[in-house]
Amino acid sequence: MRWIEVIINTPGEEIDARCEELAALGAGGFVIENEEDFREFLESNRQYWDYVDKELEESFSGLSRIKTYLADDEEGRGVLRAIRERCGEVGVSFVEDSDWENNWREYYKPIDVGEKLVVVPEWESVPEGGRLPLRLDPGLIFGTGSHATTRMCLAALEQYAAPGKRVLDLGCGSGILGIGALVLGCESSTGCDIDPKAPDVAMANAALNGIGAERFFVRAGDILSDSSLRAALGTGYDIVLANIVSDVIIPLSAYVDAFLAPGGVFITSGIIEGRQDEVAAAIRAAGFAITAHRCEEEWHCFECVRAR
Repeated sequence: MRWIEVIINTPGEEIDARCEELAALGAGGFVIENEEDFREFLESNRQYWDYVDKELEESFSGLSRIKTYLADDEEGRGVLRAIRERCGEVGVSFVEDSDWENNWREYYKPIDVGEKLVVVPEWESVPEGGRLPLRLDPGLIFGTGSHATTRMCLAALEQYAAPGKRVLDLGCGSGILGIGALVLGCESSTGCDIDPKAPDVAMANAALNGIGAERFFVRAGDILSDSSLRAALGTGYDIVLANIVSDVIIPLSAYVDAFLAPGGVFITSGIIEGRQDEVAAAIRAAGFAITAHRCEEEWHCFECVRAR
């Protein structure tokens, strides 16, 4: 089936009233694109990222509009005529019916990471080649294996993962790093994330790899502000992971030592180009020495141990 996409440019303060008018004319299912809302969202959530795609920002520049979709049939064309009579000039294009819910899956394919792992979407077959498969259902939470920061952390993990080791992943998202540690042979992994959806998503991804709650556990909360959560996570971890953003890694560095066992390693990434020196200074100030520095695309990853 073909659909008519109708775009109505509208001042931000008039969007609600215009949607009511369009609904009265027979339209529904509105998509609102408003630069003011986009900017407010960015500023309210700036601490969760260092990078916002410039093309995405530009697509919202000076923009305030409503999109609605009408069936390309007699009834839909009648609604389009009514909208034009009411609103004047509107943008019109045509889109084909599609399985929008599932088409995004075509963009996720198995990804070789480091020397040992291959990240495999749930619906894909494990490729030949002898790599260890890490099954994942990419969803709304960060961590699919396609981002440079995740790849660098998994590659670093290969150097330290071993039987008997305990892992703590701070900002675990989808659980990919903690699950990767278990696939690589570690004994247990604990995750923590500020997103309340993370425990369910991460545990579901662990189940895809045959990993149960006896080896993998995830909490939701903010370890920077919640001392009781830090206490509950405990100590004695051989590997602490933090693939987050610079503005979180900097204050987090002061807490990492308390989580680590003697001889443990701290692996951190999510550090965008231009902030690596600032993050490195905070890590060193927290009593760590940086033993390896990986860089891929515009991102940095540090491997750290207690300074002697």
